[in-house]
Amino acid sequence: MSSVIHVTHEAVVKVGGIGAVLEGLITSSSYQANIGRTILVGPLFSPKDEDALAAEGEIGYSSPSGRRSGATGEGLHLIERKYHTPLVYGWRRMVDSSGHASAVEVLLVDVGQVNPELENRFKFELYQRFGLQSDRYESNWDYLQYLRLAEPAYEALQALLGDSPGPHFVLSHEYMGMPLALKYIAAADPRFHTIFHAHEVAAVRPIVEHAPGRDAMFYNVMAQALDAGLSIGDVFGDQSGFYRHALVERSHRCDSVFAVGDRIVDELRFLGSGLRDAPIDLVYNGVPAVEISAEEKKASVDRMRSYAEALTGVRPQVVFTHVSRPVASKGFWRDLRILEHLDRAFAAEGRSGVLYLLSTAAGSRTPEDVLRMEAEYGWPLDHRAGYPDLEGPEVDLWAAASAFNQRARAIRVVFVNQFGWDRGLCGRRMPAGMSFADLRRGTQVEFGLSIYEPFGIAQVEPLSFGALCVVSDVCGCRGYVRRAAGEQDFANLIVAAYTDLGRTRGMEDLMRMDAPELKRIEAGASAAAAGEILERLPRSEEEEWEAVQRGYGVARNMSWERVCEDFFLPGLGRAARRR
Repeated sequence: MSSVIHVTHEAVVKVGGIGAVLEGLITSSSYQANIGRTILVGPLFSPKDEDALAAEGEIGYSSPSGRRSGATGEGLHLIERKYHTPLVYGWRRMVDSSGHASAVEVLLVDVGQVNPELENRFKFELYQRFGLQSDRYESNWDYLQYLRLAEPAYEALQALLGDSPGPHFVLSHEYMGMPLALKYIAAADPRFHTIFHAHEVAAVRPIVEHAPGRDAMFYNVMAQALDAGLSIGDVFGDQSGFYRHALVERSHRCDSVFAVGDRIVDELRFLGSGLRDAPIDLVYNGVPAVEISAEEKKASVDRMRSYAEALTGVRPQVVFTHVSRPVASKGFWRDLRILEHLDRAFAAEGRSGVLYLLSTAAGSRTPEDVLRMEAEYGWPLDHRAGYPDLEGPEVDLWAAASAFNQRARAIRVVFVNQFGWDRGLCGRRMPAGMSFADLRRGTQVEFGLSIYEPFGIAQVEPLSFGALCVVSDVCGCRGYVRRAAGEQDFANLIVAAYTDLGRTRGMEDLMRMDAPELKRIEAGASAAAAGEILERLPRSEEEEWEAVQRGYGVARNMSWERVCEDFFLPGLGRAARRR
């Protein structure tokens, strides 16, 4: 039976999107029925990783803590001596949000120091075989740690898998696994097949985030450039100095490339070189598909309204949410532009609303800190700069939200800069029994108006609970929703068309787009999206329940089971046949 080796920085602890992908995919019954062994490979960042692995599973071998028993231990110990790299090997139990579980193997490599002679030999091999100039990037620790991981991980995996006939699939989740994938390509073992899993395109994100015209400029330029046979380097300049780009650019040497969204396919093609004609498979991310009752939906909405009432004194009719990291690509300012239109309409109709903006740059504040902030100045309704409150980009987020609150008459933004959603973590005014499930089930509108979003799981997480999911037209989830809905207009999804500019302008003109022009484009798209929200918002419990049933019907077609059966497993099969 097949084995799958996932190379990732989230081998032990889920910290972001790739961890959510692994959790959903690996715990699906289709995956478990077709994949015999799963091994997660990553760096041993600190002793806490081994502690976390021990807490969630079992340690089978660890030189840091002196566990070296059995034949496997002897083999791993020889690899450690050769490369000067301590290893940790064990098992962990992965559990998704619905309680589905799966046991996986974990291999961690301490890359703090590596035999310098072997490291340099590997760098030379990468240059000779793949043209990868490590001397340009080796001062960057992020590059160096994944390069150092490759050879000891390769030999450890050979020891763990032995002479098993496979097929074995090595998945490089983003750039991090590419050195190991290149090692396997160079070894040419027919049992092993390499796949680059593109969760984004590293060179594109900074261009979109830093350009004055953002996504409106980039995607229109890219479309014309692809038609003209131009690459990203031709249009935006040489990207080879960026180590992530250098690794991703060589992903065409893999047996296959998986892309999480339709736009990612185009972005990969735009890199030029071998990727223009490389085999790229769409492998979307999955969406939680949980069936709830009308009573459960109503209970969660009531809790969300009660929390707003405890904070503001007003019980809102409409609950908006945005759950995300506090980074520029998430386009938080676009939420407020839409809310400005809705606020005027709500005020005229005598309606009220609340937007819960859940985003943190500093992780979880302690319950003690939360109670102190709540008592001193009413957190999270008000904020102060400096830890334990506002940190980094949270300061600007709150400044924008606060300015909106001062102008608005019917809608209030509540910025919860906390990791978690329960009374212990969010204070005494949160209703007893509140949980993160209520945040997903109790929202009526979820915002996700990103300027760069390869897929966007969070944007459509509340889909099966009847929420209106309001996304930008660059979100990769848009394509999957369209497929799952049978290519029909789907009332629960609202797409704000920030990049729909037509083909009336040339590339040079588009690249001169400045911030004021983008603001005008966003104003038009925001007004249109606000109009659709007003039109589609349920006006009764009956209409709300219809939205739940409609959303669940589509979300069920986007579950991790469907992703695994329709995209992931067929993609593995095609990769195996390409060798």
